[in-house]
Amino acid sequence: MGKTASGGLLAAGAMALACPQGALAATGACPNPAFQKQAQAAIQLHQREVDSSGAALVAVDGKPVLRRGFGLADRELGVPNTPQMKFRIGSITKQFTAAAILQLQEAGKLQLDDPISKYYPEAPPAWSKVTLRHLLTHTSGIPSYTDLPEFAQASRLPQTTDSLIKLIRDKPLQFEPGKGFYYDNSGYLLLTYVIEKVSGEPYADYLQRRLFQPLGMNDTGYDNTSQILPGRARGYERGLEDRIWHNIRPTDMTWPQGAGGLYSTVDDLLKWDQALSSGRVLKPESQKAMFADYGRGYGFGWYVDQQWGQERIWHGGDIDGFSTQFQRYPKARLTVVVLFNESTPPAKLAVDLAGLCLGAEVYPHEVAETAADLRRYAGYYDSGSASVLKIEPRDGVLATRNFQTGDTHLYPSGGGTFFGKTFDVRVAFEAGADGQVTGMLLTPGGKTPPTLSYKRVDPAEGERLLAVPVAQRLANARAKAAAAAKAPAP
Repeated sequence: MGKTASGGLLAAGAMALACPQGALAATGACPNPAFQKQAQAAIQLHQREVDSSGAALVAVDGKPVLRRGFGLADRELGVPNTPQMKFRIGSITKQFTAAAILQLQEAGKLQLDDPISKYYPEAPPAWSKVTLRHLLTHTSGIPSYTDLPEFAQASRLPQTTDSLIKLIRDKPLQFEPGKGFYYDNSGYLLLTYVIEKVSGEPYADYLQRRLFQPLGMNDTGYDNTSQILPGRARGYERGLEDRIWHNIRPTDMTWPQGAGGLYSTVDDLLKWDQALSSGRVLKPESQKAMFADYGRGYGFGWYVDQQWGQERIWHGGDIDGFSTQFQRYPKARLTVVVLFNESTPPAKLAVDLAGLCLGAEVYPHEVAETAADLRRYAGYYDSGSASVLKIEPRDGVLATRNFQTGDTHLYPSGGGTFFGKTFDVRVAFEAGADGQVTGMLLTPGGKTPPTLSYKRVDPAEGERLLAVPVAQRLANARAKAAAAAKAPAP
């Protein structure tokens, strides 16, 4: 979406929440001296192009160099976000669950290679080889309870760990334990059960007693929507059909458990980051195990990979109107936290803030296109699946809108190629022998593969395709994919 009526107020108010340039010497500094100006511009771009709202923190050596809120914490009351706002953090919760399991192992109360059946006697025979280690690393083969058709209804009602486990107990494994990888929430649901059984206390109480209170994380806890929580941001989701913001649907926060049930602030997550760095949470061998890559880019509750030429340890979260990113760059002693109280993925902003701090070239070089060239690319493009895009020139760039993100601006990089600044996407237009544009290749994440191929269609066909409800397009695409999967190999 474009600007909201509150945009001017927020632009002025949010700037006041950023760490002042003159304070950098006292609070740490990025290698890039232009970081402050560039970071503020990046956040404002996200606000302008996609109406993002949330809070962001960048720290070097544990000291904030950027700390600010932006957008609205409550769109109906016009309450602006601040760094003190509390956000649901979704799957960032998993690292706290993993830490609790490792603490219990250090106390001699369990072993990572214990079978889950040791703690959950009702485990079916198919789970006989599933260990706690498999659950931590998403290699158990147990299907995710959040993928089940019955989950939508179950998530609106109060649940217990046992009632949720019953949803998956009789489902077949997706693969033999340890022989595959599938990111799922069932593993961390079962780990929640183990924590409660071994510790003898509720999951939320264990985390408060062993993690949050000792570390001074006073603004972190298990979310309970029936309780009054001062400073709680409200969550919003973009409508599937109208692509404007809506309040999240009613949900009961008993369903996420240790897979995604916590709330926190950017400040408390920095405290957590520093506690991990200083060894106040786990013994060295446990911490090494947590951040190890077990062959699939995943440790215990953390992804492990490379970004900006450095090791990156990170995780994101996505839960009912909230989307989050927590990234750590150990060599640079750099920490980035971005918490959105809306459904726009924040990964691009988090990665860009890290790159800007490090002095990396975050965006490709822009090469201006003439108005006539931009008009050449304008039109309707069909992926043959759920995605249909209408592309049009706007202020020297191309603009498109889809059902997931609202507006996306594409910036020219020369030779018929374009890139996104608020979403990590590259586009290359294709032309026939006569020079007429016939389609485009869209590459998410700037990597190949995967690349999506779009065919250019005439305006009448484009409008017909766009008139099909998005929900129906998605259902058609899923049916088409299912039929293709069942078709015999040629």
